[in-house]
Amino acid sequence: MDDKSNKLLLALVMLFLFAVIVLQYVCPGTECQLLRLQAFASSHADPYRTEDESPPRFVARLNFTDAELLRKVDFNIKGDDLIVFLHIQKTGGTTFGRHLVRNIQLEQPCECKAGQKKCTCHRPGKRETWLFSRFSTGWSCGLHADWTELTNCVPSIVDSKKEVKLRPTRNFYYITILRDPVSRYLSEWRHVQRGATWKASLHVCDGRSPTIEELPSCYTGDDWSGCSLKEFMDCPYNLANNRQVRMLSDLTLVGCYNLSVMPEEQRNKVLLDSAKENLKCMAFFGLTEFQRKTQYLFEKTFNMNFISPFTQYNNTRASSVEIDQQTQKRIEALNFLDMELYEYAKDLFLQRYQYTRQKDHQEARRKRQEQRKILKTRHAHKHDQTDNATTDYVEDVEKWR
Repeated sequence: MDDKSNKLLLALVMLFLFAVIVLQYVCPGTECQLLRLQAFASSHADPYRTEDESPPRFVARLNFTDAELLRKVDFNIKGDDLIVFLHIQKTGGTTFGRHLVRNIQLEQPCECKAGQKKCTCHRPGKRETWLFSRFSTGWSCGLHADWTELTNCVPSIVDSKKEVKLRPTRNFYYITILRDPVSRYLSEWRHVQRGATWKASLHVCDGRSPTIEELPSCYTGDDWSGCSLKEFMDCPYNLANNRQVRMLSDLTLVGCYNLSVMPEEQRNKVLLDSAKENLKCMAFFGLTEFQRKTQYLFEKTFNMNFISPFTQYNNTRASSVEIDQQTQKRIEALNFLDMELYEYAKDLFLQRYQYTRQKDHQEARRKRQEQRKILKTRHAHKHDQTDNATTDYVEDVEKWR
């Protein structure tokens, strides 16, 4: 039995060596070595597939056009284009914002000094920023400014010191990060419970901030520290409820914070539809639950590469909160608009990822085919040269006779 196994193993080794010799004879150059390395690398598993919670085979629910799935912008960092980061509370925006100023390969990297939150992100050769975000320009349009505020504020802020005639025609590329609504809600509760507030937020809409009657406070005093989850959920004015939809929608469509403009059901539909449309039309959005895919899509969209890979953190303050099924259902009910928006966003995000990866694979396959054609042409040319040399030698011999 051992002799048979040894003979079989020897035969396999001899076959492998023969194949290597044949391959070296047919294609001895470095180009073939590169092709073999590429083939070896492509045989490995998709590095993005297992890093998060996405299913191995994602089945799309919604229909999007190719133009809606392909996100690739011609971002001119040396020109006048501007990336605007819409930072929604407790979505992992702080981590992503730091990636933007500290982790991107740039000709002129952002200057970040120890002890300072803001970094200087100038365009190459200019004293002008290419990024509008918390960690580059600060809260220039207000603390955690939403879509309604940013789209009205940013253009005037960046060109405020220039005459109207001299203001450049800019492309404003809005980006944001979304998060699972239940996790985001619990994270915001824990944040508020520790004494944090966003009282400095302006909530400007149609040129003014809401009145006390339009936007009452959930607490008296300086903050809401120590509040229980029940107290947090019981406040009907809590802006944590459906925060992502509110911050991504055009609030002017519903009369801003005046709830008497239209019936609640109609208002909810208008807000949700607006948030979906704005999200779809943004240059880029990512999801906290898919860090590596978020990195990949940003890099492909803006043709900018990060230095270090993103890390998927599943152990967060929200994940440490244990809630029963009834509480889970109530949080989902309080955030029913966010729940629908997130399902929409997740479907679009994963479709964009699949679409972009497919385009990458097609382009890689096309390049390999071109390389093979070039190698075949070179091999045929060498073969013709050898045949011509042999023919010339034979003719010379005939003459010498």
